[in-house]
Amino acid sequence: MTTPKLRISYIDWLRFLAILGVLLYHSGRPFIVEDPWHINDPVKSDLLTEFNFFLSRFRMPLLFFISGAVTWLMMQNRTAGGFVKLRLKRLFIPLLAGVLLVIPPQVYFERLHQGYTGSFLDFYPTIFSSGPYPEGNFSWHHLWFIAYLFVYDILLAPFFGWCRKPAATAFIRRLGSLSKGYRVYWLMLPSVLIYSFFVVKYPSTNDLIHDPLYFFYWMLFLLAGYLCLLQPALMESLERNRRLSLSLAFLLLLLINGLRWNDYNWFDGTYPIDSWQTYIYLAREPLHTWLWVFAIVGYGKKYLDRPHPALNYINQSLYPFYILHQTIIVIIAYYVVQISDPVSLKWIFIVLTTFTVSMLTFHLFIRPFYITRLLFGMKKKAGKTIVP
Repeated sequence: MTTPKLRISYIDWLRFLAILGVLLYHSGRPFIVEDPWHINDPVKSDLLTEFNFFLSRFRMPLLFFISGAVTWLMMQNRTAGGFVKLRLKRLFIPLLAGVLLVIPPQVYFERLHQGYTGSFLDFYPTIFSSGPYPEGNFSWHHLWFIAYLFVYDILLAPFFGWCRKPAATAFIRRLGSLSKGYRVYWLMLPSVLIYSFFVVKYPSTNDLIHDPLYFFYWMLFLLAGYLCLLQPALMESLERNRRLSLSLAFLLLLLINGLRWNDYNWFDGTYPIDSWQTYIYLAREPLHTWLWVFAIVGYGKKYLDRPHPALNYINQSLYPFYILHQTIIVIIAYYVVQISDPVSLKWIFIVLTTFTVSMLTFHLFIRPFYITRLLFGMKKKAGKTIVP
């Protein structure tokens, strides 16, 4: 009997790089031009704005794609019911703990930044009485990713379970036809269409309830990651077509930035909002995103499929790191924006300090103890740790 494979090195490395990208992105948010955040520096940086714009093209879609791939790994030795039980433990409990323990300090320091003068003890009860953020103080902030992932996994668990049954053999075989030539790019089509037709009416909210477009948009990246491991020929196609994906992503980046840097505004009345030209114009964004995701995954499969002794420790740290990092950034940034050092030094300081504090917190206070491992989505010390 073959033992199910619970780790794929390039998936683990890609997840590490995706979380690193999230750290770099959020560390730059206080310095972004014309896009207020929780903490804002009076001095802005055009270069950091461009760097963050680039990262924003693919950072969350890549995380959802990788989460879908990890879901396939999790389903190797589980039923749909077992998978749901696992996600309740690894996603819902950390989400609840994060909303009650990790997010309130973020909101508190934001309110201090806005002029609030009370203590944290005075502030904390208001998360239950003031209503949802931004008017109130109850929020999940960056943990929206965990909330969406939890809902997706619960909704799709029957499909994931079915894919393990003999009845799915024909479906998996038909998926293989998408690996021929350039057919793998058809995986983009559903999300490109729904984005182009609905993004103007339904912008992103990250609140789950009032986010009809992006709810399905993110889910399609998760499904793509799952399907690409379910049918390995699809992942091989991404590897084979990686150069084309990167070339097209680069060309679209030049086009998009060329329009941005020359203050081009499609919505100036020249074209009707519901014209076919407008839908084609809007399609540039999801196409660009998919091409970057496909390129990164393709190159990752080619060059990062190498185990390393440190990879197990890194894997264990990534999920707690994600939960912690933005709160630490907000607290550090609250003090950093009050000094007059150059923006570049502030950004580097926030990145390095957040990384150090997050990793020390994980190593000293989360990893060693059962209760903190449970609250931060880790499994018991014995055996392999699989996180979303």
